[in-house]
Amino acid sequence: MAIDPGELARIASWIATTLGLGLWIWSWVGERNPIQKQRFSDCGVVLVFASILVRVVAQEKAMSPIDWAFVFLSPLFIAMALWRLARTACPTDLGPR
Repeated sequence: MAIDPGELARIASWIATTLGLGLWIWSWVGERNPIQKQRFSDCGVVLVFASILVRVVAQEKAMSPIDWAFVFLSPLFIAMALWRLARTACPTDLGPR
């Protein structure tokens, strides 16, 4: 029983989407520290938009205008979130948890 690489990519992208949405929800309801809240949100953005790109690339049908919008906008959101993650990599005062 061999798994098609495209199907494996789609399964992994849905897992990453679920994890990214979980990080977004945690940043909204679970985290109190503003820096950690932003970092959880940025990690969620990276996971969700990267998994959307994987699904767009792995699809078998022709690309629609929405797919093209994701292809052009997702890297911008990913780059923005990675930049903020790099800027907040070593916070000095996390405060009590």
